[in-house]
Amino acid sequence: MAETKPDKPGFLSRLFGRQAEPAKEAAPETETLPFANAADELVAVPPTVASESPDLAPYQKLPEELAGADLQPVETTPPAEPRGWWQRLTHGMRRTSSSLSESVTNLFTKRKLDAATLEDLEDALVQADLGVQTAMQITKAISAGRYDKEIAPDEVKAILASEVEKTLAPVAVPLTLDRSKKPFVILMIGVNGAGKTTTIGKLAQKFRHQGLTVMLAAGDTFRAAAIEQLKVWGERVGAPVLAREQGADAAGLAFDALQQAKANGSDVLLIDTAGRLQNKAGLMSELEKIVRVIKKFDDTAPHATLLVLDATVGQNAMSQVELFQKAAGVTGLVMTKLDGTARGGILVALAAKFGLPVHFIGVGEGVEDLEPFDARDFARAIVGLEETV
Repeated sequence: MAETKPDKPGFLSRLFGRQAEPAKEAAPETETLPFANAADELVAVPPTVASESPDLAPYQKLPEELAGADLQPVETTPPAEPRGWWQRLTHGMRRTSSSLSESVTNLFTKRKLDAATLEDLEDALVQADLGVQTAMQITKAISAGRYDKEIAPDEVKAILASEVEKTLAPVAVPLTLDRSKKPFVILMIGVNGAGKTTTIGKLAQKFRHQGLTVMLAAGDTFRAAAIEQLKVWGERVGAPVLAREQGADAAGLAFDALQQAKANGSDVLLIDTAGRLQNKAGLMSELEKIVRVIKKFDDTAPHATLLVLDATVGQNAMSQVELFQKAAGVTGLVMTKLDGTARGGILVALAAKFGLPVHFIGVGEGVEDLEPFDARDFARAIVGLEETV
C-alpha cells in the first residue's frame, strides 16, 4: 500500500508557521448560503476553491533592498489658500484680458504709431465688444502726442485701462436699500439662462449677512426647477419663500408675496421672474403686468428692477437692455458669467450707451464670486494689469 502523505499546508499555515488542521470531510458540491438574495428562496452557491499559494521567498528581501535605496518623500499638495476678490476677478476674466493683451502686444511691438496701427487697434477693441464709441475714444487718447512714434505695449495697456475706467466710473454705483421702504422690493428680470435665480440666492445671503430679514418670491412659475432651486436657497440662507404650483399666475403671486412680506416685517423682498426672450411680445407683456400689480400694492415699488445679463451673449446684451428697459423700467444691471467668455468688454459698451448703474458682477458660481462692481478693478483686470494699492 502506498504511503499516505500529509496534506500540503495551506497559505495561511505556512505564512504564520502553524500546522494545518486535519482535513475535514469533503464539502458537498454546493453549499447553501442564507440571504444570498432578497427573495424567499435560497440560492446554491459553489464553494470557494483555494488556489495554490504563491512562493513568498522572492519578496522576503524587499525590506533589506529598500533599506539602502534613495527614497524621496511623497509630496502632497497643500490646500489652496482662499483667493481675494482681485485674484478671483483676474482669474475669471483671463480670457478677455489675454485676448486684448495679445492684440496690443502684437500691434505695438517695434512698430510706430501710424494710421494703420490705430485702425488695427480700433478694430481689435470693437471685436472685444468695447463698442465703436469707446474704441474711437481710446485710439484718440493713445495717439495724442505720440503719432509717428514708437510706443511700448505696456504704455498702451495703461492708457487703455485709464480710458475704460473713465467710461465705467459713472455707472459703478452700489445698490442702496432705502430702509424707509419696508419691504424694499427688488424685481429680478432677464432672459433664460442668465442666472436670475442663482443671483437672487447670492444677494439674499449677502443681505442676511448684513442683518436684514429677507423674503423670496418664486415668480418663475414656468419652470418647476426654478421654484425648487429658490426653495433650496431659502433654506440655505434662512429666508422664507412664497411659492405656488407650476403654471400659477406670476402677477398674483407677486401681489401675495408683497402682502406677506409686509405682514412679516421683512426688510427685503426679492421677486424672481420667468426667463423670457426680449423679442417675444407676449412674454414681455406678462412682465409689464407683474409691474402693474406690484404698483397696485405700493405705487413706489418695485424699488429696484435689476436686469441680470449673461456676459457670454456679447452684443445681444445691448438689445436686451433696450427692450427690458421699455417693459419694466430697469434701474440697474448685474453682469454674470464673466469667467466663461472672452467678451467681457460688452460691459464697457453698455455703460457708454445706456449709462445704467452696474451694481454687481459675477465671475463664478460661488457666493463670494458675486461682488459690487468697481470700475478701476474691472478696467485693470480687462487689460491684464496688476492690482494697484
